[in-house]
Amino acid sequence: MNVWIAVIATGLGCYALKLGGLVTPQRVLDDPRVRRFTELVPVALLSALIAVQALADGRGLEFDGPRMAGLGAAVAALLLRAPFLVVLAVAAGVAAGARLLL
Repeated sequence: MNVWIAVIATGLGCYALKLGGLVTPQRVLDDPRVRRFTELVPVALLSALIAVQALADGRGLEFDGPRMAGLGAAVAALLLRAPFLVVLAVAAGVAAGARLLL
């Protein structure tokens, strides 16, 4: 029963969050501080997700060579302005190749 309470509470929280975005007055959204915040939050969240996926293993940090090689290849592809799907393919290929060799 506790699982269903958590599922319902999470669903209501998500709904309230979306509703809050819809009922927020336009003058609040036009504030430069709010605009700057909304521009930077996705970058911070994506960076955090990348760091967790690249360096975490369970509850601890782990330096995994193939993951780091894939991440480095993705960064190089991004610096070369490759399309996003190419970046993913390059990162996956390099990581897979490194795992095969190690």
